[in-house]
Amino acid sequence: MASAVILTGLVVVYEIPVWVGLLCFTATLAATLSIPRNSASRRLKINAQRRMRRMWPGTDMKVTVDALPTPCFVADARGITRYVNARAMEIYPGAKPGDPLSFSLRAPSLLEAFDRACSNGTAERINWIEKVPTETWLEAYIAPIHEPGPQEGQTSSRKPAFVLVVVQDQTENRRLERMRTDFVANASHELRTPLASLTGFVETLQGPARDDSEARDRFLSIMLDQAGRMRRLIDDILSLSRIELRAHVRPQTSVDLCEIVRHTNDALGPLARDMKMTIRLDLPETPVMISGDRDELIQVTENLVENALKYGSTGEVVDVSLTSKQMGEGEIAWELAVRDYGEGIAPEHLPRLTERFYRVDVDSSRAMKGTGLGLAIVKHILTRHRARLDVESAPGKGATFKVIISG
Repeated sequence: MASAVILTGLVVVYEIPVWVGLLCFTATLAATLSIPRNSASRRLKINAQRRMRRMWPGTDMKVTVDALPTPCFVADARGITRYVNARAMEIYPGAKPGDPLSFSLRAPSLLEAFDRACSNGTAERINWIEKVPTETWLEAYIAPIHEPGPQEGQTSSRKPAFVLVVVQDQTENRRLERMRTDFVANASHELRTPLASLTGFVETLQGPARDDSEARDRFLSIMLDQAGRMRRLIDDILSLSRIELRAHVRPQTSVDLCEIVRHTNDALGPLARDMKMTIRLDLPETPVMISGDRDELIQVTENLVENALKYGSTGEVVDVSLTSKQMGEGEIAWELAVRDYGEGIAPEHLPRLTERFYRVDVDSSRAMKGTGLGLAIVKHILTRHRARLDVESAPGKGATFKVIISG
């Protein structure tokens, strides 16, 4: 603009031809445009672009994080959430970019590990427990993500551009570990008791009761009962182990559920007569064909009916019925119900009935020669068959065990 004003003045004052002035103006404009831009301005623009890249992760990072099956958060070094993958949105519905990471992940140990990762530039792995709404074990892996350094293969020594936080739920693994530990402890305890009894009676027979025929007969009878208890316990432990090994393989053999129930009725008929009880069957007239393992399903029905006979003996009758259920969209399931009319089960015991070695009444269970593993075996067999067990009971009103299995 200044050049244009000067040239205009020269044309007017010194009467320079207009075409000469236009030629000079054009040359001046061309020279001005050819001058490089201010390097400081260019640096400001580049720095602004870099700041934007540091503030929000790129598309490649987002795609990679979305591909992970676990909850993932991408935050900056200040702890502000910059991206949340789809899995994290499912588990932490309130999480959103722009909020502090502490809004979603409130564990103090995790936030401390986050600060250490930012300060030291090294990855951190921490574990913590959340008590609400249920006891949950969680593990977080916190990894700083640095910008590339001036040379290939190097990273910047400053704070990381982003920090990746990966959260994994370890609850199922911890529960399985605890269950395994409890199982070993309980099994050793259950075996130790009859073994101690056998040892004590043998020592007595070898010592003070060596020549006492009456005591010998009584002790040998008790020893036989204790040996039988150990045998039943070992058989149930081995049976449970075999079922667990095949838990992921669903049976493909076609079996008749009605025939299985009738077989159980024949097998337990003598026990029912000895206990002066009656097993009443209510079965369809036509065969009920399902995919299953015959021996395992017989084990399920025998266990449920035998429990009903033993623990519902005050009711004198056990009802066993098999009915169809509509599950929706044309899918049909069968419900095998075993009901007794005994004393019933208190509500606080119902959720734990299928736990290993859990007994509602320890003395009564041992008197009935129970091992505490029967319903645990039933649960694992039904899990293999993609079936479920429902229990309905109340004190004084008996109990009903229902097996729902797909046709």
